[in-house]
Amino acid sequence: MRKSRYYPFERNRYFYGKLLTVRDFESEQKYFNDKRRMMNRLLHGSGVVTGLQVVAVDEKSVSVEMGAAIDSLGREIVVPSPMTMKLSMMDGFTNNQYAKNVYLCIAYDEKDKEPVHAVANSSVRSDEINDYNRVLESYRLFIRETAPDPASLPLANLADQTVVVYQDAHVRVLQTTPRYVNPGQLFEMTLRFEKTLKAGRLSFRYELAGQRVEAMEGSSVVEFLEPQDGQESEYEMKVLLRADSTAGVKATVGVQPDTAALKLDDRQLELPAQNLGEIQIVNTSVNERLMSDFVKQSLEASLEAPSEPCIYLAKICLIQVGPTYVIESVEQVPFGEYVYNTSVMYRLSQANAYRDETAGQLVTKSKVKTLAPGQPPELKVNYDPKISELSVDLGIPAGGGTGLAGIVSGFVDIPIEPFTKIAVSPFGRATKSFFSGEIAHGLGEGNVLIVTSLEERSEDAFSDMLSSDERVYGGASEVFKGSEFEPDAPEVKIGTIAYPQKGTFRIGVKVQQSGEPGNVRVRWWAYSAEMAGSSASRSDEVDSIDQALSAMREAASAGSDAE
Repeated sequence: MRKSRYYPFERNRYFYGKLLTVRDFESEQKYFNDKRRMMNRLLHGSGVVTGLQVVAVDEKSVSVEMGAAIDSLGREIVVPSPMTMKLSMMDGFTNNQYAKNVYLCIAYDEKDKEPVHAVANSSVRSDEINDYNRVLESYRLFIRETAPDPASLPLANLADQTVVVYQDAHVRVLQTTPRYVNPGQLFEMTLRFEKTLKAGRLSFRYELAGQRVEAMEGSSVVEFLEPQDGQESEYEMKVLLRADSTAGVKATVGVQPDTAALKLDDRQLELPAQNLGEIQIVNTSVNERLMSDFVKQSLEASLEAPSEPCIYLAKICLIQVGPTYVIESVEQVPFGEYVYNTSVMYRLSQANAYRDETAGQLVTKSKVKTLAPGQPPELKVNYDPKISELSVDLGIPAGGGTGLAGIVSGFVDIPIEPFTKIAVSPFGRATKSFFSGEIAHGLGEGNVLIVTSLEERSEDAFSDMLSSDERVYGGASEVFKGSEFEPDAPEVKIGTIAYPQKGTFRIGVKVQQSGEPGNVRVRWWAYSAEMAGSSASRSDEVDSIDQALSAMREAASAGSDAE
């Protein structure tokens, strides 16, 4: 690491008769550049400001879209127009291995331009009579074939600590833990697995080594197995841990020696000596402690930068195809190097404030369906905290809405297939009959009275929600033909067949000529004189429904309180 010494700042002092040389003009530029770059670094940080998306344009080339960034020395990087390049033509790309992950990086660069005749140089050396009149602030795109050290990324250790558990050309395993936790606090340890796509199926199993922390899953064994059909280059795994109840001490977490089994398919990988992640257990607020650490760090630490600063724009996953390679996928800004301006942060804070205000609001949805007669009422309650929605599904047995013992009600949809006059009968009107299956009315054996009617329900969701377009036609529906009340369903005649010994019946409809498939819904009522004389079972059913409705109200109230 090196430190950029922008300070102390020194500017020209002008006076009449001062002799200005090249050194004075360069000092003038350096003064303003250094001040701006230091403020960029301290106030904004480093990373992508806008644009700079990387897109695969074919199997071997990528395009970098126009955009802007700030590097870790505070220098502005601007790409004024899209740039398309073939990977094999870029600096840093080697062809020694095709199945790999490579990283497309961008760095600040300067180029001399506009050569001119230098009069002063001609008096010194005859062969040095040309110089450049301008310096173009530009950029450089190149490839790095190894992932960066996590500690080298901007603000990498501000809120958490990342240690490398294992790394080679095909696999990297990282462990991330928070820097500070409170006594007894639950926290997550994140394991991140990075691999090439064709490296093989990854598995990792080890025993957790920790001091002053304990695993919350009932076992200290950590195990990860890549899915059988896995086609990802990165996976994350969370392990829930609890900190010790003692404040002011340091906890550690890592891999227990001689317990690790890291494999690619059946190939065992040897883990080196392990670095343990360190966690400070503190009594104070974790956020306040992190902010205190940030503002108290020295100016030199705040301006610390790599010797060759760059920004990782994309991770490009390559796979080998025969003697060459193809681009399989492109991941944008894989290490989260972004710069957010104050306007964006303000908008985000407003959005968060709005979410906080509406977090307590509960959206309820309910649905009521008709069950077969004789079945018990059903109640299903589901709460989705992500969208603050409470859904209640209530099932009521057929006949539950009549209020009279011995009467049950329901409906049946009878499918209608298209037909023509010639296909049915070449003479007279074209009609065809369709029938329902056997329907159990739930009134037991014996004679029952069946009454039917044609029912229409709009397919429009808005009308259905308002119950504004539901009609039940009794008797002959053709009397409404030609009026505003004319049914949309085809002209039908309805008949019934009862099976007293089975306690069932069947409905048939005769339909006039139809050219489109659809359904005819028939509402039915069944009446039994014997059941009307016995109201005890009917009373029990009504009580069951009342209990279900009460349970529904209690569930909705409980969901609102929980939210």
